[in-house]
Amino acid sequence: MAPLFIHKSVKTFSCFFMALLAFSSCQLPSPVLQPTARPMPVSFAGSSDSAGIASLNWRTFFGDPNLVELIDTALASNLDLRIATQRIEQARATFAYSRGFLAPQVNAVGSAGVDRYGRNTLNGVGNFDTNLSDNIQGNLVIPNPTPDFFLGARSNWEIDIWGKLRNRRKAAYLRLLASEKGRHAVITGLVAEIARYYFTLLALDSELEILQKNINFQQNALELVRIQKQAGRVTELAVQQFAAQLLNTRGRQGQVRQQIIGTENQLNRLLGRYPLSIIRGRSLQERELPGQVLTGIPAQMLVRRPDIRQAELELQAANIDIDVARAEFLPSLNLSAYLGLNSFRASTLFNPASIAAGLLGGLSAPVYNRRFVKANYQGSLAQSREAFYRYRQTILTGFSEVTTSLRGVENYRNVAEIQAQEVGALRQAVSISNDLFVGGYASYLEVITAQRSVLEAELALINTKQAQYLALTDLYRALGGGWE
Repeated sequence: MAPLFIHKSVKTFSCFFMALLAFSSCQLPSPVLQPTARPMPVSFAGSSDSAGIASLNWRTFFGDPNLVELIDTALASNLDLRIATQRIEQARATFAYSRGFLAPQVNAVGSAGVDRYGRNTLNGVGNFDTNLSDNIQGNLVIPNPTPDFFLGARSNWEIDIWGKLRNRRKAAYLRLLASEKGRHAVITGLVAEIARYYFTLLALDSELEILQKNINFQQNALELVRIQKQAGRVTELAVQQFAAQLLNTRGRQGQVRQQIIGTENQLNRLLGRYPLSIIRGRSLQERELPGQVLTGIPAQMLVRRPDIRQAELELQAANIDIDVARAEFLPSLNLSAYLGLNSFRASTLFNPASIAAGLLGGLSAPVYNRRFVKANYQGSLAQSREAFYRYRQTILTGFSEVTTSLRGVENYRNVAEIQAQEVGALRQAVSISNDLFVGGYASYLEVITAQRSVLEAELALINTKQAQYLALTDLYRALGGGWE
C-alpha cells in the first residue's frame, strides 16, 4: 500500500503544481525590449589611428619622475580611492550574501515551551485518551500543561526552479565587477587631476620666472630714467610711471606666489597628507609637447574607459534584475526539514527514542499581493531603462571629451607657435625702444608700453602651454588611460 500511496501523492502534487503554475503565469508580463542605441562614429574627428596613447602606462606617458612619485603617493594614500575600495568590499559582501541563498539555510535550534490544553480541545481529548492506553506508562504519560523541548537543527531551502536565485547571484557578481571598474575610474580621474595640478604649478613657476626677469628689466629702466631726469632729459612724471610699472609687476609676483601655495595645498589634499612643499621639475618654458598625439578608434575607448565599462556592467545587472522580478510571478518551491531531539520531558530529551525528523515541501505563488510583485517588476524595468540611458550618456560624454581635448591639443599648439612669434617680435621692440629712448628718439611711454606688451605676451604664451598640457592630460584620461 505504501508505494501506491506515494505514487498517488506524487501524482496529486504534480497536478497541484501544474494548476498553480498555470494560475500564477496567466498574467506573467512579457519581456520588454530595450531602447535601441544610435551607432557610434568610426573615428575621432577624422582620426583613425590603430593605436592610441591610452595604451601607455601612466608612468611612461608622463615620464616626469617627480610627477610619477606624486601619483604613487596618491595611489597609496588618497581618501577617495580608499572609499572606492570599500565600495568593492561592499559589493563583494553582497555577492557572497546572494550565493548563500542557493544552498539550504541550516540553523542550530534549542527551544523550550509549554502548552496547557483545554479538556474540550482536540489535543486535550486526544492526550487524555492516549494516557488511558495500557501502552502509556511512566515517562510516556503526557502531562498537562505539556512542555516541549527541542535540540537540533532546522533547515529551509528554496529550490531555484526558475533561476531567480542564480540570476540574483549573477547580478550581484556584475555589480561587483562594476565596483572594480568604478575604482579604476577613480584612479584615472585621480592621475589626471594630479597631473593637472602639477602642470599648473609648472606654469606658475614659469610665470614667476617671467615676472622676475621683467622686474630686473624694469629696475634697470627705472635707474636709467632717474639718471635721465638728473640730466634734465625727462621729468619726474616719467620716473613715477616707471616706478608704478615696477610696483605693479611686483604685486603680480606676490599674487602668483599665493596661487602656488593654494595649488600645492590642493595637490597635498589629493595625496592624502598635510601641506608640504611640492618638488617639481623643469618649468613649462623648457618643455615641449610630443609631436603627434594618437587617439586610436572609438571602439578602443569603449573597452578602455572604466566609467563606460562600469555603466555597461550596471546595465547588464539591471537587465538581469528584470528576469528576477518576472520570476516573482511564478510559484516558488520551498523545502523545510528538521532533525534533532524532541521530548515533552527534559529527563528524556537525550534518550535515543527522542530522535525526531521531518520534511515538508510547499509551493507558494502570489495571488492577492500580485500588485506588489507587479510594482516591483515595473520598478526594475524603469531602473533598467535608466541604466541604459546612463550608459548611452557616458558614451556620449566620453566621445565629447576625447574630441574636445584632441582639438584643444591641436589648436593650442597652433596658438603657441603664433604667440612665440609675437613674443620674439615684442622682445625686439623692447630692445629697439630702449635704444631709441637713450638716443632721444622715443618717449618713455613707448618704452613702458613695449615692456608691458612683452610681459603680457610671455604670460599669455605660458598660459597657452599650460592649456596644451592640460588638454593632453584630459585626452589621455578621456581615452581610458591612467588606471594601469
